[in-house]
Amino acid sequence: MFEKLKQLFSGSDDAPENSAMTMELAAAALLIEVSKSDYQQDPAEIAKIKELLIRHFSISLSDIEHFMKNAAAINKDSTSLYPFTRYINDNCNNLEKYELIVALWEVAIEDGQIDKYEDHLIRKISDLIYLPHTEFIRAKLTTTQKAGINQ
Repeated sequence: MFEKLKQLFSGSDDAPENSAMTMELAAAALLIEVSKSDYQQDPAEIAKIKELLIRHFSISLSDIEHFMKNAAAINKDSTSLYPFTRYINDNCNNLEKYELIVALWEVAIEDGQIDKYEDHLIRKISDLIYLPHTEFIRAKLTTTQKAGINQ
């Protein structure tokens, strides 16, 4: 416990979550955060997260359960979005950031509606990764039109 406090006050970035961060974990943590943001983590949203991770990353179907447990643990232990959004800012271009925001919208819309908390969180993430607002809106409109939901 004292070591963690020393790290906190010294500003050290030697925390395990920072050294082991990958694009897959950062994206998964943000996707999980969106699924929890409306206080109802729907099973369809979890299934959608798994589908997105398998489709966009090199995570096999046999490894997805273990990966999701790891991502959920990292998400639970995190006190902010910063480690995830910083990793994305350091490693992604605008097209990859746009694709992440589309994926976040896909998770939010999976239960048939976009809750105000989901909308707020995706907007916040979009701002934190410095995605232009026009791209945020384009991602939302593209996803809602594809799902047949009027916003």
